[in-house]
Amino acid sequence: MFLSACQSVFDNVKSSRDVALEAVSEGISVDESNLWDYIANQQALGIKNNPRIQVQLDWFKKHPDYLTRISGRAQPYLYLVVEEIKKEGLPIEIALLPIVESGYYPFSYSHGTAVGIWQFIPSTGRLYGLELDWWHEDRRHILNSTRAAVRYLKDLGQMFNGDWMLAIAAYNAGPGRIQNAIKINQKMGKQTDYWSLDLPKETEKYIPKLLALTMIVKEPEKFGQELSLIDNSRLLEVVELNSQFDLALIAQWTGLSIDEIYTFNPGLRRWATPVSLPYELLLPVSVVRSFEDNLIKAGEVPRISWARHQIKSGDSLIYLAKKYETTVEQIRSVNELQSDLIRIGDYLIVPVAQKIDGYYSLSEKQREKSRLNNEKNAEKIIYKVVSGDSLWKIAVQFDTNVNNLVRWNQIDPSNPLSIGREIVIWIEHNNKTELAEITRTGIDIDRKITYMVRAGDNLSKIANKYSVKVKDILSWNDIRESQVLNPGQKLLITVNVINSNLL
Repeated sequence: MFLSACQSVFDNVKSSRDVALEAVSEGISVDESNLWDYIANQQALGIKNNPRIQVQLDWFKKHPDYLTRISGRAQPYLYLVVEEIKKEGLPIEIALLPIVESGYYPFSYSHGTAVGIWQFIPSTGRLYGLELDWWHEDRRHILNSTRAAVRYLKDLGQMFNGDWMLAIAAYNAGPGRIQNAIKINQKMGKQTDYWSLDLPKETEKYIPKLLALTMIVKEPEKFGQELSLIDNSRLLEVVELNSQFDLALIAQWTGLSIDEIYTFNPGLRRWATPVSLPYELLLPVSVVRSFEDNLIKAGEVPRISWARHQIKSGDSLIYLAKKYETTVEQIRSVNELQSDLIRIGDYLIVPVAQKIDGYYSLSEKQREKSRLNNEKNAEKIIYKVVSGDSLWKIAVQFDTNVNNLVRWNQIDPSNPLSIGREIVIWIEHNNKTELAEITRTGIDIDRKITYMVRAGDNLSKIANKYSVKVKDILSWNDIRESQVLNPGQKLLITVNVINSNLL
């Protein structure tokens, strides 16, 4: 049986922080040179066994290499995350949330247009000051997104009166969803702690996965895990830039590879740092001195290259911005143009990259190319958008769903599709070893659920929610696509455990 209240989960359990403090008071040396050990010793949320937590622990035991990969990926970022959490006095366990959210992969992108290690959606990102322009995406910037996430979680902690289970659940599901679930339980005379609420399945797994991670960090060997050692010291340092830099120049001055520069600064979208200044660039502590020395030696030498373009018939600022991979605003600014009007024969200076496109391997453009060229156990189709297309229409045409199209192409579903844009579509084959493996475990492959239609629902929205196809919903319920759904109407949905998130 599930434990019914947060108190029953955490009562009578000493936190790791209490144990560490007792050890210090007794003169016992506590080694915290490994950042994972520091997180283990500073934990404040004690836990008891819980079936939902055990499910997550069992999964990690079956996938022992998962956290090894993630801990390696988190290595450059974890110290910065821990420092920001400590500054605001939040539970240290929150440093593990990016594992749940994104696997500490800064280039991650979800079907809900959430990006970065903290998986901010655009609206919440804007609310917490995360900016987006042609050159840069703050939601992917490690330091900026972490500061915003910490502020957001601190606000949620206050909103839910210091109940961190509810606050962290609200980070996943949204505070409104948690508050509504609390009100429903209150009306029914039920407990209102996290464990007692009726929440989306993803949120019901969210806290147990986090708590499973806290247990593993304390005793990785017990659970068959190996965490890559991360020194409890700063690996990356902020260098404030007061001019725009070509990333190739930064690589030259620091000896870093271009991939390393993007990895430390995943908010960079193009071949150069942003025009808006100052900009906080993250560099390894070991190369900061070299960068600063080269900066002094270079004096006033430009940090980016420029092309002198003579305006021809048919040219426009939009065309030139696309041609040279920059923005209309930047061309207008550096040429002191008062409008977008340009005259044939005049000259404009335009910023250009020092290297060819392929050099900037993790720019947004190159990542998109990589996705288009990615090989999977499926047939790849490149579809060119035509007038009248929508994600839903394309999904129906190719027997897939909107979530897949968004994930495969990193599309913002709220924006209209541009005519001529290439969309990658994967037509998967049926003979998948994963299916055979899951079948052998004895897990029920399909699960039937009854969904009650809500105000504002439509077939596409419901299909997206459960990662199924509209045509299947029509078939399962013997209804027509033109039929209007009414609030309260019940629909039979067959959910496949492979397509749903088992964790």
